[in-house]
Formats: sequence, structure tokens, C-alpha cells
Amino acid sequence: MHYPPLSRIPSLVFANSHGEILDYSGLRMAGSSAGTFSLPDINDLIELPEGSELFVLPGRLPVGFEPDTDEAALLDHNPYDNDQPQAVAAFMAPAYTALYSAAYQTTADAPVLPLFAYTAVGWAEGKFWVTGFRSDSECRQDASQFDQHKINRKTRKLTKQYRHNRLVQHLGKCCLTYGCPAARNYFLGRWEAPLPTSPRCNASCIGCISLQPSGCCPATQDRIQFVPRPAEIVEVAVPHLEKAFKPIVSFGQGCEGEPLLQAETLEKSISLIRSETQRGTINLNSNASLPEAVERLVHAGLDSIRVSLNSARPEYYERYYRPKGYSFADIKKSISAVKKAGRHVSLNYFILPGFTDDPQEFAGLCELIDSCHPDLIQLRNLNLDPELYLRTVQHLADSAPLGLRKWLARLHNLFPELQTGYFNPSLH
Repeated sequence: MHYPPLSRIPSLVFANSHGEILDYSGLRMAGSSAGTFSLPDINDLIELPEGSELFVLPGRLPVGFEPDTDEAALLDHNPYDNDQPQAVAAFMAPAYTALYSAAYQTTADAPVLPLFAYTAVGWAEGKFWVTGFRSDSECRQDASQFDQHKINRKTRKLTKQYRHNRLVQHLGKCCLTYGCPAARNYFLGRWEAPLPTSPRCNASCIGCISLQPSGCCPATQDRIQFVPRPAEIVEVAVPHLEKAFKPIVSFGQGCEGEPLLQAETLEKSISLIRSETQRGTINLNSNASLPEAVERLVHAGLDSIRVSLNSARPEYYERYYRPKGYSFADIKKSISAVKKAGRHVSLNYFILPGFTDDPQEFAGLCELIDSCHPDLIQLRNLNLDPELYLRTVQHLADSAPLGLRKWLARLHNLFPELQTGYFNPSLH
């Protein structure tokens, strides 16, 4: 039998002007679904996962719920001091999906938030609690799996051994400078290894984490500045596929543009890899914008594709991705080409409470699943200021959101063969 982890809804947390995080028992925590505030259910709460972070949200006043009336209330003064409180949010560790965003009211001079996800967080029983759930049981990127001394030692060893290989050197920077979990796992010799290849992109995503216009929120990492040679890619991929536990190599990473723009390099690389080893999974993380290129890669030996989407509705997709020279119809053609070849398709579906579970968005996703038959939906929290996102896509809700738990249950009920998770699967 399942017992709720808490006996009461946690208290609201906020930050003072010094950035110190405090709890206030005079209000209970709240969650937001695209600006609609809700009191979370106890079963929506889990302990803040190890490896998560807490963020202070400047220019944003926290919103909670009155314990006696269950009415939403704005905390516009610090109950312990003479300064103005600031809202606090959690950035959850990988493999966890948010059920509510942090609840706050934005002031007129508030800056745009950096490129992270902002989950509702509260305090109870001496711990922080968040509105979320574990969406994948695999421990690939759990904080407990990373020994920094071991990472440093193995990274130094491989970058020295392959000092001539620009891709290995780039991954070394990703590992040691940005703490990229995929790069860390490559140097640790396990699971999924990244193969970034493309300095260019054919979209201008609002939430691009490797390239942002001046004056906007800063990108979280540098984009690769060169196209690796097939020999450099093979030198990374083949040993990993032959020796790693549940090995996957993936083109298309956060530190690059769109890998399909380097389709010739990818095609040669995949052919060379498969001439040396049949072990493991060769995957492509992509916007799936070029169906003919996707067909060529499948023919060369690509095992799976992960297609990134913020929305299953073309107009909302285009407002976020701002595609250059392709359409939503091209994405569906690419998915169909991979499925026709009997290969695996995942949707890398960005989750934002209140938008993702909007009834019209749910209907659009169901239509896409009906027509394209993906195998897996990866539930990835949207890393973007929620209000900026909603303004950008011009979200106008006709009805209340379903709630992400109900959204997920309906999805599984309508499509029992469809899997949900977080990571690219190891297929061989």
C-alpha cells in the first residue's frame, strides 16, 4: 500500500535580500500551471532529489496558500525582516519531471530568468520538497554515480591519449568545465557518449542552450566551433560501443546546432562505425528537419532518433523553434522514414505545467502519436523562463489544464504500447 510521504503540505519558502532561503509557516507552498496557482496534493510531493539546485528568482514575489482558507496569497514583505522577499524554485536533477512550476508574481523590473526549469518547492519536516516525480528508473545521471576524482583522472588520461583528436578535447571541456553528464559518462566508459558535430543550426530556438543573442539570457555552454572528421568520431565511438555498459553514442548535443546539417559527415561516420562493430546503439538527437538526410543515415546504420518538440501543434512549434527552411510536416516525414525502416523513435517532449497538459495540446499530441507511432516519449522539463515561453508561443488557454498526473494517465490509457521515460534507450 502507498502511504503519502508527508502529513501536511509544506510551508512556503522564500529568499531575503541576501539570498538566504527561509521558510514561512504562515503560508503553505503553491504550484503554478502557466500562471494558475494550485495547492499541491501531498502525493504530488517528493523530497528534493540529490543533485538538484535551488534558485532565487529576482523580481518575483512568492505566492502561497492561506492555511485556514486555502486561498492564494502574495507574500509581499519579509515576515522576519524589513526587506522584500524573493521567490525560490528548484532545478531538479535529471530523470525527474515537474508537476508544477514555482508560484510567483513578477514585478515590472524583473529580469528574464536563465535557461533552467523552475519547479515549485516547499519546506516540511526538516527537508525541501518539490512537486515532481521520477520519470526514469535508470541511474545514468544520478549525482551518486559521479566520483569527481575518478572523472578528473580518467578525463586527463583520455585527453592526453587522444591529444590529436579535437572531439575528445572538446568533450574534455564539456566534462570538466560544464559538468555535462553525458561527457562524464563517456570518460567513465559507460552508457551514453556524446558525439557533437555541428556548429550551425537551421532553427533559432528561444531556449537554445548553446547560442543566445546579445542582451538575452546567457547560453549555458559554448557551442562546438568545428566539424569533427569521421576518423575523429570513430575514434570516440567504436571503443565506447565495444567496451561500455549498455553502450549508446549520440549525435546531437546541447553544445551544438543541428547535426543533420552535417549529414555527410554523420553518414560516413556511421558507416565506418558499423564496419568495425555491430555492438551498441547509434542514436541521433535532432529536430528531424531534413527527411532525406534522415533516410540516408538510417540506411547507413542509424538505430534510433530522438526528435525534440516543445509542442505537437505546428503553430506553437514554429513560434518556439523559429525554423529556417523546414516545416512541421518535414518532422513527421522524418519520423515516418525511421519507423518504416523498423528503427526506434523517441519524442524529446518539453514539459511545462499548464501548457503541456492544456487539453488542446494534449489533443495535438494524441494526433501526432496516432499518425507517426513513436515508441517513447522522453519527459524533459522546459529550461526557459515560463512567462517568456508563454508570451513567445502566444499561449491562450480555452480551458483549465488537465494536471500532469491526469495527462500522463490518459496518455498511457490511450496508447498502452507507448513508453515514457527520460533517457535514450539502449537497444542492443
